[in-house]
Amino acid sequence: MLSAVVSAARERGEEAIVVTFWPHPRTVLQQDARDLRLLTTLAEKKALLKAAGIDRIEVIPFTREFAAMKAQEYLEMLKARYGASLVVMGYDNHIGADKLTAGEIGSFSYTAEGGHGPGNYLSPLPVMVVAPCHSERSEESPISSTKIRKALEAGDVERANGMLGYDYELYGVVVAGNRLGRTIGFPTANMQLYEPLKLVPANGVYAVEVEVDGRNFRGMCNIGVRPTVGGAAQTIETHILDFDEDIYGLPIGLRFLRRIRDERKFPSLDALKEQLARDALICKK
Repeated sequence: MLSAVVSAARERGEEAIVVTFWPHPRTVLQQDARDLRLLTTLAEKKALLKAAGIDRIEVIPFTREFAAMKAQEYLEMLKARYGASLVVMGYDNHIGADKLTAGEIGSFSYTAEGGHGPGNYLSPLPVMVVAPCHSERSEESPISSTKIRKALEAGDVERANGMLGYDYELYGVVVAGNRLGRTIGFPTANMQLYEPLKLVPANGVYAVEVEVDGRNFRGMCNIGVRPTVGGAAQTIETHILDFDEDIYGLPIGLRFLRRIRDERKFPSLDALKEQLARDALICKK
């Protein structure tokens, strides 16, 4: 869809604009919003859109009042507010409270006397429809955010990355932990997420690329409750390979490359230390 927007804009000598919403519509409209986890934060979304060639990003506050807007009103708003000359929609997208598809928008005609009923609807803007998305990195067909979420919830970051087209990322700040890792030779950076609603992959040990202080390193990340030491709350802890600096309070980013193993309880700290050494070798390879 983004490629179609950019190509159409370049052909017309116009801006490629993305209109998006915040907060996520499900948090406003659905009762199960407490279970919603985001694949991208708003900041991450903006960065990805810019990288895709989008010139302008407009964020509309999503409210129940806004959600009540009919498709005709919404399209007229895009034309009046942003000077839109073409709308690009996915094959299964819907617009407005009346949930019109691109096909319905294009096939209806509109008259002031006839109102907005079937057979009397005319889009104020031409609509381009984009086919289902496929990826050279993935065998999934078609790709969807639901499939990506399920892959991450199962810890299958390689499958998720193939559908995303990039390595899944978490961003946060390094906070103080219990410093147990340092006592067994594997100091860890304990991450506190910037966005609490960000989807965290399933518990386990992962090979990651770590971004800290403007530099990139390889690392191994443990997501889980640390059962060997009687932990209860989920943590995101990363041992950065070949690195020994104080980074408390600094921003940290993780890019997930591969899942190494499940999190499990070891009979002793020595057994845990031996396993971590094996994990580190796998991550280095």
